[in-house]
Amino acid sequence: MTDISGVPSPRPRSRFSRRARTILVLSIVALIVLIVSLRGIAGFYTDYLWFDSLGFSSVWKRVVLTKVSLALFFMLLTFILLWVNLFVADRIAPKSRPEGPEEALVSRYHAVIGSRAGLIRIGISALFALFLGIGTGGRWQDWILFRNRQDFGVKDPQFNTDIGFYVFQLPFIQFIINWFFTTFIVVLVITSIAHYLNGGIRVNTAGRRVTPPVKVHLSVLLAVLALIKAADYWYQRYSLNFSGRGIVDGASYTDINAKLPAIKLLILISLAAAVLLIINIWRRGWVLPVVSVGLWAFVAIAIGSIYPAIFQRFVVEPSESSREAEYIDRNIAATREAFGLKVSSGSGDDANIEERTFTPNVEDALTLEILNENSSTLNNLRLLDPGIVPPTYQALEVEREQFKFATDLDVDRYEVDGDTRTVVIAARELNLEGVNSGWENQHVTFTHGYGVALAPANTVTSQGEPDFVIGGLPTEVNSDRINIQLDQPRIYVGEELESYAIVNTDRCEIDFALTGSERLDVPEEENETTCNGSDGSGQNLLFEYDGDDGVRAGGFFRRIAFALRFGDLNPIFSGLINNDSKFLFNRDVTNRAKELAPFLDYDSDSYPVIVDGRIKFILDAYTTTDRYPYSQSADDNSVPSRSGLSDQFNYVRNSVKVVIDAYNGDVTFYVIDDQDPIIRAYMQAFPNLFTLGFPPEGSNEGMPQSIAEHLRYPEDLFKVQTNMWGKYHLDDANDFYEAAGAWVVSLDPGDDLDNAPTAIISETGFVTFASGKRMDPYYVQMQLPGEDSQEFVLLRPFVPRSSDDSRQQLEAFMVAQTNDQGQSRIVAYTVPGLKVDGPVIANRSMLADPEVAKTTTLLGQRGSGVKLGNMLLVPLDGGENPDALLYLRPLYVEASGSQPAVQQVIAAYGESVRICATVELVLGALLLPDDEVGENCENASPISLTGISSIPSTQDEDEESQETEPTVQQPSESEEATETPVTEEIQQLLSQAQEAFEAANQSLEEGNLGAYQDLINEGLSYVDQANDLLSSR
Repeated sequence: MTDISGVPSPRPRSRFSRRARTILVLSIVALIVLIVSLRGIAGFYTDYLWFDSLGFSSVWKRVVLTKVSLALFFMLLTFILLWVNLFVADRIAPKSRPEGPEEALVSRYHAVIGSRAGLIRIGISALFALFLGIGTGGRWQDWILFRNRQDFGVKDPQFNTDIGFYVFQLPFIQFIINWFFTTFIVVLVITSIAHYLNGGIRVNTAGRRVTPPVKVHLSVLLAVLALIKAADYWYQRYSLNFSGRGIVDGASYTDINAKLPAIKLLILISLAAAVLLIINIWRRGWVLPVVSVGLWAFVAIAIGSIYPAIFQRFVVEPSESSREAEYIDRNIAATREAFGLKVSSGSGDDANIEERTFTPNVEDALTLEILNENSSTLNNLRLLDPGIVPPTYQALEVEREQFKFATDLDVDRYEVDGDTRTVVIAARELNLEGVNSGWENQHVTFTHGYGVALAPANTVTSQGEPDFVIGGLPTEVNSDRINIQLDQPRIYVGEELESYAIVNTDRCEIDFALTGSERLDVPEEENETTCNGSDGSGQNLLFEYDGDDGVRAGGFFRRIAFALRFGDLNPIFSGLINNDSKFLFNRDVTNRAKELAPFLDYDSDSYPVIVDGRIKFILDAYTTTDRYPYSQSADDNSVPSRSGLSDQFNYVRNSVKVVIDAYNGDVTFYVIDDQDPIIRAYMQAFPNLFTLGFPPEGSNEGMPQSIAEHLRYPEDLFKVQTNMWGKYHLDDANDFYEAAGAWVVSLDPGDDLDNAPTAIISETGFVTFASGKRMDPYYVQMQLPGEDSQEFVLLRPFVPRSSDDSRQQLEAFMVAQTNDQGQSRIVAYTVPGLKVDGPVIANRSMLADPEVAKTTTLLGQRGSGVKLGNMLLVPLDGGENPDALLYLRPLYVEASGSQPAVQQVIAAYGESVRICATVELVLGALLLPDDEVGENCENASPISLTGISSIPSTQDEDEESQETEPTVQQPSESEEATETPVTEEIQQLLSQAQEAFEAANQSLEEGNLGAYQDLINEGLSYVDQANDLLSSR
């Protein structure tokens, strides 16, 4: 710009200097980042408050400190490596740059950079340090295990190294090596670019293209990369123990005899390349580095990949069984050890599995004697299927729309009616979908669930519905039948509570709405100062939380933090919240445990227990790893996707039982397997997090006995173990390879008449069953064959393995149990031969039986649906006599607009199938020949499972008894006079029972199910009275 004289005028001074503009731009960027990050910062802050409220702030600090320390360390290391190399590149830059086509670009770069080369160096180093270092904080678990490593006391068979090295050290070492290799690749590329811009490297210039100092620098960097690669190959040797090349996991014949020599050769080549790169510093050109790199590439491809494949195809596969035998043996031993499937040798070892033989007689072993001897098991057969009765629980016990039950109810055991019974229990959880919309209702007013519903699994009411001993609103306990107190029924932490709640506000919480029929132990009159009792209108039962859970709202700053965390402005502006109010969040029991101990894996199903007047939830936690040498990867078929055992692993222990108080939210991690090296490592890292479940005698700590009595074997773990045991019960390498004796878990028979596995008869006459879902294990209280007392066990049956599921005979069944000392055991029963029907065949026989077909057709009329409950496999110990095996299934009827109810019981023994109204009656029917059972079991006498049973005798039996009638002492006149009235009374009771059963059959034919069940129960009561009189004689 010039004036009229042509003299250039001075440019107007900028309003802001260049430095000020830079600061302004950076400030705006920082503000945007801060706003975007506010929610993350709020979550970080409120997480600390939550950990602190539970007494686990040390855990939070340790995890955060470890993450931050790792990230800062690797960021700093990256920064130093880059900065030093860029500094060296600037120092050895040529004083003068040769002319050439690239000089114009380089000159412009230096003109722009000028004196700011140091800032550029810092900026580039900081940027790549952020990229390469920030993600390393995610390896905090590997670092924790590396720092607190333990020995397993077992060495791998190939390298004779303790398993602890593979589990605790190798993962972090390989991470370090890979990180260094990536970082030095970045350093090499950035440094090369710096040399190019400084003129030390020229591409389009004749003559020397790399100056000697630059050649030294790059040669050293390449040599370091070669050394890192040599270290990588060294540790790759150990990774062969996890190879999947062979027929089983672990180093195979090819890995040991072809892959391992190739890796050793690659180590030598990498070391040689490093030496050649250093020697090349004093030689002209790049011939040696190119030769070494080319040789390395050739060996890596030809020897490292192609040669093992050829070796496998032409050396191993033609005689695979013999060459792989040693490695199969290694895999069997490691897999059994890793999955807790080590078989006992009977010498007091630390094995997990006891193998037994169960040989049932399926023709004539079922007698009154064996039924009486196994009456405790038969009296505990589970009629309530937790997968079918949720709608029944929902209809009978939920009572308010603000509550709900889980879709899959839980099974436990309690003392009911003076005996330990299997029960079906469900916590009445909060259902916000049934609450009127509005923030105040959803988060302040309706905040918790209330009570449980509990019914014995072996009995039902006259209508076929659960016979609840705990239930109702307010929750009532039938103290005549169960000795339990429930002083605090409210559930603030449950199984499906995702939303947050605010308690101790200026508004009372609502337990539930009142109908006027409730019996309340609290004042009903309005109380202006407390929230105890009904409200003034008598419409709602009010409550105010006084538990320990929750984070205090505090001042305005905390409320802003919570508003950001929940993405909700109401916590800021609500006038109901005061400084003493508390925010309750992380209220799902599984999520709560995961927040506190994310390094554990968790079972898919927690279950409620009533302990010391409160509701608590027990959740199984596992330690897992995929780094156990030679162990097979887990078969997670039928394991729910939400389970922690649905991921890949090859070692597992149920080391921890997590107990969560439903009211206070307290969480206790009880260690029940302190021999597990992984949990010992975490206990060393987080000593304040874990409590030893069963410490040595004399310690005041440990799991209370009232909780220990409700420990059960975890279902997800048992699914994995049974999936693996199907093949790993074979301990001979040749048998394992041929797999002729392998088993699989039986197909699920299905729960309705149309969903059973379809039997397909091929042209050759073979029967094939359409593949489908495998049978889930089920909990049952039973006396195992060969034992004297009842146990609460999981059971799952096996059938022979076949590609088309054509073989469905029973091969074995496995049971697992955890006692009140936290000790678990597994018993595997083998069923010799192929004469015993498996669950699918038994189910097919049941559905094909004419009486079953007739009854199901009748019950399925008028829009009613028929469902089949759990297929129960019932092994009966015959003692000195032959054993017997029963199959039993409850039959449910779901009338239109109603809920499922048990109406019949189907039982099968050998080729005999019976369907009757009760377990007692169907067992009695099984003792009679087919032609004498009568329609609707009218000729069968119920088997008393609590007293002395009798059955009608056939004519042949009467004649035989007359022929072989022993001589007995004749009673005196006084004895005869005493017994006659008793005998007449027994006959009268049995006649009344027979009349009741006949009337019940008539009601069934008329479709009157309610009257049918009432009359059946009436007849059974007469039979019980007769048995009592008979016992007292």
